[in-house]
Amino acid sequence: MILQETIDVIKRGCDELLLETELNNKLALGRPLRIKAGFDPTAPDLHLGHTVLLNKMRQLQELGHHALFLIGDFTGMIGDPTGKNTTRPPLTREQVLENAESYREQVFKVLDPDKTEIVFNSTWMDKFSAADLIKLAATHTVARMLERDDFGKRYKNNQAIAIHEFIYPLIQGYDSVTLKADIELGGSDQKFNLLMGRELQKHYGQPPQCVLTMPLLLGLDGVNKMSKSLGNYIGITESPQEMFGKLMSVSDKLMWSYLELLSFESMSTIAKWRAEVEQGRNPRDIKVLLAQEIVTRFHSRAAAEMALAEFEARFKQGVLPEDMPEVSVSASTGIIGITQLLKQAGLVDSTSEALRMITQGAIKLDGERVIDKTLQLQMGVVVVAQVGKRKFARVTVS
Repeated sequence: MILQETIDVIKRGCDELLLETELNNKLALGRPLRIKAGFDPTAPDLHLGHTVLLNKMRQLQELGHHALFLIGDFTGMIGDPTGKNTTRPPLTREQVLENAESYREQVFKVLDPDKTEIVFNSTWMDKFSAADLIKLAATHTVARMLERDDFGKRYKNNQAIAIHEFIYPLIQGYDSVTLKADIELGGSDQKFNLLMGRELQKHYGQPPQCVLTMPLLLGLDGVNKMSKSLGNYIGITESPQEMFGKLMSVSDKLMWSYLELLSFESMSTIAKWRAEVEQGRNPRDIKVLLAQEIVTRFHSRAAAEMALAEFEARFKQGVLPEDMPEVSVSASTGIIGITQLLKQAGLVDSTSEALRMITQGAIKLDGERVIDKTLQLQMGVVVVAQVGKRKFARVTVS
């Protein structure tokens, strides 16, 4: 592959590459580059938003480069500023280790295990003395730290910034020094921290790493960054049916972003599909291809085919899923309200969500849409409850 073609593959879907001339020089060395991406084990489950970076690492592996999957078990105990003008709570050592082990089990659904080195930054940071940390802190000024957008905003708004929050980007940057990274990948919201790695590598006499930032994948709502807390996510450990159904619910417009950032299909193939849609092809056909690819990656081809068959049966022919969960809900006074029924059945997370879903016309009992928010059901009743297009349960009121 000629150099420009390699650069095009590396830049596919990226937000920014700093600096392309330096990357050209690194590639011209003819050796495998050391590709670093750091993940703080703040939650035990990965979703497709996390895999945007993993996909890029996989592409770089296929170009012959060496992936350094860094689990920030040390930085996870510090608590990274979230970018939401607040401090993220630090984790305990036990939480970090538990989440890190879950990461290890999940990342190889994308990355090639033979070309991946999993590293923990506690390996070197646990050996850091207080004097070492002070020396590291002395490499940057408070004014430089306040250039980070969320720090600057919080400072101007008289919101607290703890000293340890300044330590976080320094340690992330020092990880690049220890690992001698050639390229660091990160979300577009991590640019400040990634550039910190470049500056510290220069300080320690190393060639500075190139920085490749990736866009933040929008969630199913098409508005906010994919997030478990917002409920707009697709988890990579979800069932094939749930994963398939969620991908099919993506808007026609958002579908193209998902293809660019999540699919392993070539950009020429995606461009061909886009042209076909513009000429009248149903975008649903393309979503099916994307959903099958993603379900196959995280489950199997057979699971993807079964998920498609079930999806077709459920939404084209009105057939209910065979593996519908059977649940019982408690009516302590002999009756139960619809919102409590949905919450106890595990179909919604809260009564407020149930009320919102009723307002949106997304709740059905035995196939009939629920419009009465005060609806009550008596003890002994058995109903098939449905929330949206994908959540079903056969509910017994006991």
